[in-house]
Amino acid sequence: MTQTTEKLKKFTILHSNDMHGDFLAEAKSGEGNLIGGLSLLSGYINKVRQTEKNTLYVISGDMLQGSMIDTEFKGLSTMEIMNYLAPDVVTLGNHELDYGFPHLLFLEKMANFPIVNANLYIKKYSKRLMNPYIILNVDGFDIMFIGIVTEEVLSALKLDTSIGTFVGLEDAAAEVGKICNTYKNEDIDLTILLTHIGFEEDKKLAAMLDPEWGVDIIIGGHSHTVLEQPAQVNNILISQAAVGTDQIGRFDITVDDDTNSIVEWKWQLVPINNQVATPDVDLQNFIDAYKEQVDRKYNRIVSRLSRKLIHPVREQETELGNLIADIFSEIDMIDVVLAGSSGIRGKELGPVVTLEDLKKVYPYDGALYKIRVNGTQLTKVFTHILRPENRRPDESQCYQISKGVQVVYDDTKKRIESFNINGQPVEASRQYIMCVENYHYQNSLKNLNLTPEEVANAKVVATSAQSILEEYLTAHQLIDRHVEGRWTFIN
Repeated sequence: MTQTTEKLKKFTILHSNDMHGDFLAEAKSGEGNLIGGLSLLSGYINKVRQTEKNTLYVISGDMLQGSMIDTEFKGLSTMEIMNYLAPDVVTLGNHELDYGFPHLLFLEKMANFPIVNANLYIKKYSKRLMNPYIILNVDGFDIMFIGIVTEEVLSALKLDTSIGTFVGLEDAAAEVGKICNTYKNEDIDLTILLTHIGFEEDKKLAAMLDPEWGVDIIIGGHSHTVLEQPAQVNNILISQAAVGTDQIGRFDITVDDDTNSIVEWKWQLVPINNQVATPDVDLQNFIDAYKEQVDRKYNRIVSRLSRKLIHPVREQETELGNLIADIFSEIDMIDVVLAGSSGIRGKELGPVVTLEDLKKVYPYDGALYKIRVNGTQLTKVFTHILRPENRRPDESQCYQISKGVQVVYDDTKKRIESFNINGQPVEASRQYIMCVENYHYQNSLKNLNLTPEEVANAKVVATSAQSILEEYLTAHQLIDRHVEGRWTFIN
């Protein structure tokens, strides 16, 4: 017997993740085409909303951070712009907490759209801080969205000891089960997890979910993964839409009301350019008003480097990374600076450096800490950060290292073969001064393999890393740096 059309309903789900303040379109080199930017993205979303009856637009975390427009207004500008885009539901990413948790609660109040998260809570009272889920009725069908982020991507929360998360994927899976068991009755036609934990973790999470809970789709973020087609684990579709606004994910699905299941689906990663969309002029004018304010304040020259310095990848020594680590090493008697590679958000700087350029490349403005360690501890730190599994392009905690350090790591033996500072071998019992950024100090066990007790002697050497960079570059012109083998690998 043929099913009636009332029992089948078609939906279009558009999804973004890790937009990171990618507000402005860019011209493709050698061509007149524009790619990306929120004006074109909004134009595409508007077009789909007008042509497809049941369209939903969702965002899987990290709307904030990555542009001067966002940084200058501490996310207020981003939330206003997101209100214009009018997503149907959003989940948190780790960068939503960059300005502190109290500020996030302020931003949430600004949002004209629901933000869901099931596993952020106040430790003392075990009270959730956000709505864990939302059920949207679309054309007579009920769609449940649940938001998930795990401890792995919320290390910044350790700055606030009153806030916690359920620790790992097992606990996150249990939370999904708790919500589905309690609220997912037979009237829920579709269940979607919005996650910000990375693509590989999404697949692990999907494998842990009981099919009886009825999760149909996981739409994720954090790992900036580019997909040709969604993965399928435990009969759950798993998708992600890379990074920025140069593209958007699109599901076209048919849902059966009787079985509460997807009977047909198509997914594509749609490129956002002026071939597929007309710019949203009103939104562009809104963004330009913010950009003019930022340009007036930050479009001044700080320094001129001798040439453009690059930072193409996080998991290798880079020219720009060497420059930043070396500048930090000048502020005190420091033997080793470890500057987080992932904290350097741009791929190049110079030769002319404006204040805006500098803040785009190094947007985080935390304190710098110096920690006294012995040679054995220092070797333990470097063995931890140089290990092969920490040098993955998708999610690494690698460091750029200051001048004078030369360390050679053997990938086959998984050990350090030689370790010198200023031409002298590191001695087990000798004391050394190591400098790290606030984030890495607060997460010393995970990132440095040093216990809180081992970093208890830490002292703040500077309260603002950004001000150190700005002051140094202003006073020093035509600086150059090269990749010189500070950290190398054999076998």
